[in-house]
Amino acid sequence: MTNIDELVETLVRDAAVVKPAPHPFMMSVKWMGGAALYLALTLIVTGLRPDLMSKLHEPWFVAEISALAAIFIATSVSAALLSFPDLHQKRWVAYAPAFLFALFLVIIFMSWSADHPPAPPPVHTYECTTCIVLAALLPAAWIFYGMRNHASTHYRLAGGIALLSALSIGALWLRLHELNNSIAHVIEWHYLPMIGFGILGMWLGKVILKW
Repeated sequence: MTNIDELVETLVRDAAVVKPAPHPFMMSVKWMGGAALYLALTLIVTGLRPDLMSKLHEPWFVAEISALAAIFIATSVSAALLSFPDLHQKRWVAYAPAFLFALFLVIIFMSWSADHPPAPPPVHTYECTTCIVLAALLPAAWIFYGMRNHASTHYRLAGGIALLSALSIGALWLRLHELNNSIAHVIEWHYLPMIGFGILGMWLGKVILKW
């Protein structure tokens, strides 16, 4: 009995203190705050589009920007929830981005329908995709690093959502910075490539988040 008591005391004394995991909502708030600061600093450095004040009087542009911001918020919360095996019993919140993506598609379709006559496209093409990806690298690295410290059992979905969250920041920055009124160009070179990168995020989730 004495040996057992000594063993128990030794185990208790040598046990490492485990820091409780933060609540996923607090994680997402931390990510969103950092991303908002990053977006603000990026816009300060690169500048706002010169016609922004007039664009803010266009309902479909405002709806597009608002939907992008809502997607960023929803994907940040979803990524935080997907970092935990049980999704913190908030499965419907974790899958809320699907509804916002559907709403975003409707908004983009209505904006495209209202673009008559079509605005002339800019002379560049894939450069916009490159800029969005480059702008998303730092937020993506930060989110993946935060998720890596937890035990996701939905690593593919978590990776895809995390990368889409970061890309939404890049897309939001470019729409507020680039002087471009061609919604066809925006669809082709801003938003459609995000689908492919979302699939890439699922692969990254398997590589980075699997444990």
